[in-house]
Amino acid sequence: VRLVESGGGLVQAGGSLRLSCAASGIIFRINTMGWYRQAPGKQRELIAAITSSGSTNYADSVKGRFTISRDNAERTVYLQMNSLKPEDTAVYVCNANVQPTMVAVATNYWGQGTQVTVSS
Repeated sequence: VRLVESGGGLVQAGGSLRLSCAASGIIFRINTMGWYRQAPGKQRELIAAITSSGSTNYADSVKGRFTISRDNAERTVYLQMNSLKPEDTAVYVCNANVQPTMVAVATNYWGQGTQVTVSS
């Protein structure tokens, strides 16, 4: 199973970015998908997650500004980031809980990360 992110970059404060993360490989079922971020000198934090049925939850720091969504047919999760702030600068990493086959145990997989930089 492979997760590939795209959509990071440099944006001014107040701007928007949309991240994508596509899963590929041998996949029977994708359960919860999420976005984490890690800023320099800080621990990785979960900022948004979405279940296979579409239930979402967000970290307080991004609530009201970020929206997570997914396309189950495309095996892709998105993160729409609006009203970006300099403190949102971090490497954003995709996570998916994937059951590769009908008899396999679900396992967490990680993308390689994409840099988001917000200038003031």
